Amino acid sequence: MNHNASPSAPTRRTRGVLLPGLAVLGAAGALFVLFVLRRPLMMSAPRCMAGRWHGCYDTFNGVVLMTLVTLPLAVGAAWALARVRPAGGVAGGPSAWRLSLAEVGMVHGTVPFLWLTMMPGAAPGIAPARVSLVPLRDLVTMGPLGIAGNLLVFASLGFFAPVRFAALASLPRILALGAGCSVLVESAQYVLRLDRVSSVDDVLVNAAGAVLAGLASRRWWRAPSRTSAHTSAHTSAHTSAARPAA
Repeated sequence: MNHNASPSAPTRRTRGVLLPGLAVLGAAGALFVLFVLRRPLMMSAPRCMAGRWHGCYDTFNGVVLMTLVTLPLAVGAAWALARVRPAGGVAGGPSAWRLSLAEVGMVHGTVPFLWLTMMPGAAPGIAPARVSLVPLRDLVTMGPLGIAGNLLVFASLGFFAPVRFAALASLPRILALGAGCSVLVESAQYVLRLDRVSSVDDVLVNAAGAVLAGLASRRWWRAPSRTSAHTSAHTSAHTSAARPAA
């Protein structure tokens, strides 16, 4: 009876933590948009609503606006995945919500930043490809906003990937994931000649953002590991006790 009733408690705990956290983040984001980004976002809104490429999808304000507009769709997708999973037999209980939120969060939180980083500069294909391989030299030119933006590029990936994939549930692997993805992005900027600087500092800051986000979600991606270890130990002990003596 205790075994059958145990999944309900983790489910309530998970929802009790996730839902208030999402509410706080949503409120903070709404206040930030209302007082900081309201004017530039409203300037991009007519072009975005009309489906025009220039002035919407090729601008920072337009991409941020579309990310916010599609946020309810992302939440609905996570809810639908969580509802479908138990019926499909993929996962049940609290892990269904955890996996669904992680999958949608990785995509919705990473794709807009990748879109922004791959936007061409003023003279794509004309200006020579530029590379900066001296560590920490470009941090001064980035400025606070540039550093904050680079920290967020793979933050969602670092936050949600170890929750979704148990093989990534360690800080060194999250660091390797963030650094590897950043190297791919910087290499693509160089090969495609997007008139952007491929910098080793971008890789360092992007990887640092992934690790910091992974630390923020550590309590969620460590919980399944402890549960699995406890379950395996309990199963082994039960099997040993049930094995008949020779």
